[in-house]
Amino acid sequence: MNQRKRIRFIVNPISGTRGKESILKLIPEYLDEERFIVEKVFTERSGHAAQLAKEAAEEGVDVAVAVGGDGTVNEVARSLVHTQTALGIIPCGSGNGLARHLYIPINPVGALKIISECNVEELDYGIICDHPFFCTCGVGFDAFISERFAHAGKRGFMTYVDSTLKGGLTYKPETYQISFDGQEQTHEAFLIACANASQYGNNVYIAPSASMTDGLMDVTLLEPFNLLEAPQVVVQLLNKTIDKNPHARTFQCRSMHIRRTEPGVVHYDGDPMECGTDIDVRIVPHGIRVVVNNDEQALASPLRSAFFDIQDKMQQEMNKLREDFVEQGERIKRINSELLKMLKV
Repeated sequence: MNQRKRIRFIVNPISGTRGKESILKLIPEYLDEERFIVEKVFTERSGHAAQLAKEAAEEGVDVAVAVGGDGTVNEVARSLVHTQTALGIIPCGSGNGLARHLYIPINPVGALKIISECNVEELDYGIICDHPFFCTCGVGFDAFISERFAHAGKRGFMTYVDSTLKGGLTYKPETYQISFDGQEQTHEAFLIACANASQYGNNVYIAPSASMTDGLMDVTLLEPFNLLEAPQVVVQLLNKTIDKNPHARTFQCRSMHIRRTEPGVVHYDGDPMECGTDIDVRIVPHGIRVVVNNDEQALASPLRSAFFDIQDKMQQEMNKLREDFVEQGERIKRINSELLKMLKV
């Protein structure tokens, strides 16, 4: 009989867009006690997920599962690079870019099934300004929006859309000098995205052909465009054809140096970070072990994944309605109680 695998769930109770208790209750149903030793730990502050993942790797845990939003996934993953502990993902964020690229279902049941199969592959990751990223990073408009979103106070897709629409009216493109593969170029750019995976999240594909196993990053440099062209850009980001846009310049490289005129924000996996005028980005081949989806049917059918996304969002909305109903019922009870007290007086 094979030795049981240790799986540690690193749960961020406040991140993302869904509650975690209902997810944790599903674990015994999908992770057999004869095959797995299941452990659960909870984050208590920013950066705690990275510490908990580091401890899991040091203790020889087989899989550390990030249960939370994109920030939680990044924290856990960066502590697992170049270790034997694999990253698992139960996506609970507003974007879920890495999970979507890997065809990990957004619904918890589907994600737990992937973890129970425990198919592990060695994948690439990237580094920007000495900080690891696993999906995308960049400068320009996407970094500008990541900073606005981080300070928005509310999470979710509509908050992201609101930040993007308002930011698009005020953002001014910058001029960048870029160096890669012995080439030096100067561009005025709306954004420069460096992609290890294909999308930002929410099925917004900034690098449709990106692979996490080729040792290369896919760079999309989007030159300025006018307001009338914006709808076309949005559609092409969603239908995986942004590389066909006349304002897009795309190429692959292992590393790149970006120079800009002023320090400012960059983003890594959607999180903003201040960085100087000189920015180095590179790919580290096969540097992290990840639990992946090897279901050929799922890989061949993004429509199937989209169906489960819609189903999951509908379930979330129903849960919210139930919570609102219960809350309103409790509120009415309190009001009635106060009225009865007043009448007795």
